[in-house]
Amino acid sequence: MKDNTQNIIFGVLVGLPAMLIIWVFALYFFGCGTNNTCTGIPQPDRTPVPTLIAATLPAPKVGVEAIAAKPRCRVAAVDLIGAWIGAGFPETETFEFKDVKDQTCTATFADDVQKLFLEANLWYDGAPACTTCHYADVAKATKNMDLSSYTGILAGSNRVDGKPKGDDLLGGGNWQNALLYQVLYAPDGKTEINRPAMPLGRPANVPASGPVIAAGIPPLPDN
Repeated sequence: MKDNTQNIIFGVLVGLPAMLIIWVFALYFFGCGTNNTCTGIPQPDRTPVPTLIAATLPAPKVGVEAIAAKPRCRVAAVDLIGAWIGAGFPETETFEFKDVKDQTCTATFADDVQKLFLEANLWYDGAPACTTCHYADVAKATKNMDLSSYTGILAGSNRVDGKPKGDDLLGGGNWQNALLYQVLYAPDGKTEINRPAMPLGRPANVPASGPVIAAGIPPLPDN
């Protein structure tokens, strides 16, 4: 009986520390594993895919942004329209004009002339776009005139009942005889044909040939 008691006491004294060691080891192993997260050792960040180095080159400019980034000439709006009409009012081909520095620059209808009819606040602060009154629905447009497109400009004014051809706006290619010139050229805000200067509401302080705008491309420098 005495031997059995001694064996039980011995087993408890030996078994309890062993169980405690096993329990602590199990907590460490299953809680921390093998990644050292419980040791205080900093671990490196890992991502599932390699990190790409950010591009440092600027994106190339395209479209209108690319046009705006090029060197531009400066020219009065009325003079630019006159040069386009004097060149035979091409739709897609380039035409030449003289800028305020007397350089020979090149321009196109789509990039340079058309905006003079489409953009508000261009002729003066608060100016309506020409197409506010003169738009594609010629049955309702003022003077039955469409200035929103190349075709509409060439079709002319007074297109009653939407007829395809009205009164010529371009003077047959002679700018000084053109109706457009007669309503856009306005010294002190007054036209030479006693009609309101365009765009409507144009103040007297706008130069006779309209504002000087950026348009066209200057000649290439000599090598």
